[in-house]
Amino acid sequence: MAVTRDEYVKMVDDASPKSKLLTDCTGAFFIGGFICMIGQLFLEAYGIMGFEQKDAACLTSVTLVFLGTLFTFFGWYDNIAKLGGAGTLVPITGFANAVASPAMEFKSEGYIPGLSAKMFIIAGPVIVYGTVASILYGIILWIQST
Repeated sequence: MAVTRDEYVKMVDDASPKSKLLTDCTGAFFIGGFICMIGQLFLEAYGIMGFEQKDAACLTSVTLVFLGTLFTFFGWYDNIAKLGGAGTLVPITGFANAVASPAMEFKSEGYIPGLSAKMFIIAGPVIVYGTVASILYGIILWIQST
């Protein structure tokens, strides 16, 4: 039986889950905001402990990466991501999750071919494009300043 393009599109639309855009955006806003609020609390706490602003910021980043990795290890980050969607991708904890998840998944293939080689399968392009973009922006700013 031949199916026309319009019939196929209708079949796909009927079978596809309906998007809850408002619910998804609200969840992303609040979960992402909550993660950032936790980061701000760590920043303030490190400042109260006597660390300078630069050191407190560094410690906050390290703490959030550690917590993101820990939550990924215990499987909690996936549950949070189900509620927050894209809100869990934006903060630094999302980057930690993007590195830790493939590392855990491919650990059984060995430390070098599995864990080390596959660790950056998701985060690698982000690192590469971020580095290239920062170099290009730096060159543009340098040219403008001369």
